[in-house]
Amino acid sequence: MYKEFGIQENLINLANTVENKICKEIKKVDENCIYNSLKVLKAFQNNNISDIHFNSTTGYGYSDIGRDAIERIFAEVLGAEEALVRSQFISGTHALTVALFALLRPNDTLLSITGKPYDTLDEVIGIVKNKSSLQSFGVKYEQIDLKENDFDYEKIIQRVKKGNIKVIEIQRSKGYSTRESLCINKLEKVIHMIKNINKEIIIMVDNCYCEFVENKTPLEVGADVIVGSLIKNLGGGIAPNGAYIAGRKNLIELCAERLTVPGQGKEVGPTLGINKSFLQGIYMAPSVVASSIKTAIFASCILEELGYKVSPKYNENRADIVQNIEFGSAEKLIQYCKGIQMGSAIDSKSIPEPWDMPGYNDKVIMASGSFTQGSSIEISCDGPIRQPYIAYMQGGLTYEYGKIAVLIAINNIYEK
Repeated sequence: MYKEFGIQENLINLANTVENKICKEIKKVDENCIYNSLKVLKAFQNNNISDIHFNSTTGYGYSDIGRDAIERIFAEVLGAEEALVRSQFISGTHALTVALFALLRPNDTLLSITGKPYDTLDEVIGIVKNKSSLQSFGVKYEQIDLKENDFDYEKIIQRVKKGNIKVIEIQRSKGYSTRESLCINKLEKVIHMIKNINKEIIIMVDNCYCEFVENKTPLEVGADVIVGSLIKNLGGGIAPNGAYIAGRKNLIELCAERLTVPGQGKEVGPTLGINKSFLQGIYMAPSVVASSIKTAIFASCILEELGYKVSPKYNENRADIVQNIEFGSAEKLIQYCKGIQMGSAIDSKSIPEPWDMPGYNDKVIMASGSFTQGSSIEISCDGPIRQPYIAYMQGGLTYEYGKIAVLIAINNIYEK
């Protein structure tokens, strides 16, 4: 059947060798999957979920028991006092924007301690000028870059002691950068350090791509708010849209009032038939995330065997589902992404091309043959057309489909 897809025999043989090599890492992923599955199952049982919670509301969305149960489950699984889980969030970037506008006021200072955030937040913050940005409302922005793939603790201490910081933002996943993504143990260290100096600072973590990769959440190590998308990890490949904000109750109330209406907050917001998808999505999420990590481990190992620079390496600790592959050539990056599209179930005949995508500063190529448009938890690969020409691959609803897509993508490079 591999030959039906034109995959060369020597590549099939290499894949078999690689799978023998990575079996110890795969076992670790399975153990983590069991832990997170137990956590999710316990939350479902604690909240007495039944098919009545699949029902939905229209109009204002008053008294939606399914929506309220979903938010209790997310809160329990994420270690939060409260959660806001809504289809009204268009994306993870939208949820981050809602949280930032909810928590910050004119003359407040936002400090990023992981360097410049993901490109789609540039106009939200005001790094790129926009009349609707935080900066246009008088919110100040500062950033401290990472130092050798870790926090610059000395600079952070100095700046926090200086005062006048309302929110500190931490982006765990690497975004379109070459740095490592941030594991929970690094977050725990820096959060405790900041809180020992000033307990009033709100620490907000962009948790996109990171849920269920480890067995702790940022809230369980001291963060105040976390934000993520449901077309990534916690949607399990089933949620068709949406995002979440979770954390301290008083802060989630502010976020709810920013998303809906002051004075109504979480009490409104119709679910329009989404409840079952959200519930089934988080139920499947531990297994789907495990498949994504296995796909990333396989890709990392086989591409390193073929001479490419990869990050993380197959046997390194992971904080997210993203796999970097440095091609050093725009053409190889493009052909790999085209190969991922060819290896997808949906739109496999489509040919992705680099384009000027809204919210990005460089041309970007994006391959995503997904059941949900833009879903990153399904097998996908994208990257900006800029040196050193890195592909950012993520997802794989099952390891088997992920592996096949990777082999087709590698084969496509060598055929071209």
